[in-house]
Amino acid sequence: MQKRETWGSRTGFIMAAVGSAIGLGNIWRFPYMVYENGGGAFLIPYFVAMLAAGMPFMILEFGLGQKFKGSAPKVFSSISKKWEWLGWWQVMVSFIITTYYVVVVAWAINYFLLAFNQGWTASPKDFFFGEFLGLTDSPMNMGGVQTSILYATAAAWLMTFVAVFTGVKSGIERISKIFMPLLFLLVFIFIGRGLMLPGAVDGLEWLFKPDFNAIMDGKVWADAFGQIFYSLSIGFAIMISYSSYLSKDSDINNNACMTVFINCGFSIISGIMIFSVLGYMAHQQGVPVSEVAGSGVGLAFITLPTAINLMPAPAFFGTLFFLALTVAGLSSMISLAEVVVSALIDKINVSRKVAATVFCGLGFVVSIAFTTGGGLLLLDIVDHFINNFGILMGGFIEIIFVAWFCKLDDLRNHVNLTSEIKVGSLWMNSLRFVIPAMLGFMLVSNFIGDLSKNYGGYSTTATVAFGWAPLVLCLIFGLLCARNEGGFINVTGINRNFLKRR
Repeated sequence: MQKRETWGSRTGFIMAAVGSAIGLGNIWRFPYMVYENGGGAFLIPYFVAMLAAGMPFMILEFGLGQKFKGSAPKVFSSISKKWEWLGWWQVMVSFIITTYYVVVVAWAINYFLLAFNQGWTASPKDFFFGEFLGLTDSPMNMGGVQTSILYATAAAWLMTFVAVFTGVKSGIERISKIFMPLLFLLVFIFIGRGLMLPGAVDGLEWLFKPDFNAIMDGKVWADAFGQIFYSLSIGFAIMISYSSYLSKDSDINNNACMTVFINCGFSIISGIMIFSVLGYMAHQQGVPVSEVAGSGVGLAFITLPTAINLMPAPAFFGTLFFLALTVAGLSSMISLAEVVVSALIDKINVSRKVAATVFCGLGFVVSIAFTTGGGLLLLDIVDHFINNFGILMGGFIEIIFVAWFCKLDDLRNHVNLTSEIKVGSLWMNSLRFVIPAMLGFMLVSNFIGDLSKNYGGYSTTATVAFGWAPLVLCLIFGLLCARNEGGFINVTGINRNFLKRR
């Protein structure tokens, strides 16, 4: 059996964990969530969600990974062989995410190069959907492969491969120590210059102007908990895998708190970055900020390029923004890759080099589908179902299993043993009641919405083939892997005692 690697330093682990948590959603989803849900008032439910759900869940996953020293399948198998399938469900979810997430990173790489001379032309919308994506009329009509996206996707996979192939300390930790300071530096430079533009302050006023009536809206609270859950990379094996490389004397609780605070802080400064630009754009066009505000792919690849075209130094702002987007995307991509690689190493006892080669090779082949003309539509469906059901179901079942069917007191004692900050009954009650209630509410709402009508107006064939079918595939994959008796040599009687006996 191979000796398990450890992080070279606490800073390296924090940088890697923060790199996983900080992704594209922090930049293009959080600012609009604040704007749409009461402005500055939204920060109240957001911080409540951070303290009541994000931090407890992060401590839980850091504790599980560090205690059982393994990937998610190994952790759940160590507790009970009957629950190994849950870890493989999460691994499969992460694998599917890598196959399309890497293509979005590829878009950012392409746009970083285009930014030097505003190659997205004077009409970024037409360029993005037409010349760049070659968008077809249906996800069932794939069209041809867009070569520029394919090459950038290959480059993104190569960078991911190098990171996971070279190991935790030499690869992931070293790259994270470069990427995270670079990302913050890029964003702060952008903000420093952006705030000097006319109209920038107006954009921030639109973002943070509080509407305290929104706090009475249950949907606002659900959005706050949802944003925390999605942005922290919890519930789909990433933090379990990363924390499995921690030494036995690591400060679990403090590490978790630092990761959560840094991630949420970055979300807020991302809001400042985005809305300062939107404020300038609205000022230049003589329209309210509400007419230019948006989120997601449209914000990053249409609205922002349009705004950059209006700026006094478009090459400066464009390269800065899309380099930041690329770095944020790659850091999250690497963490998703490690979920799969660590599980393969644990299960079939292959070397890291073999596991990384097999995973990245297979992942690249699958991701080619998302580089075609129908790629954006395919991505939209898969991402919707994987996020709204794949991640949520995995996180919901995990929290129910650990909080209610395992000896949570034992885990609390374990994380407190080497931590300066101690957790007690509030932490346990959050895991048993608050988090399951919110995740359950989100799941039920999502199911009602998607069963009542097809997502995005897509055909039933498309939603079944690219939405519901991948979820079934995750379940089948999990059950088949769990039935295989190979691997997971280090399953001890002590670990088995973590499961309650009824």
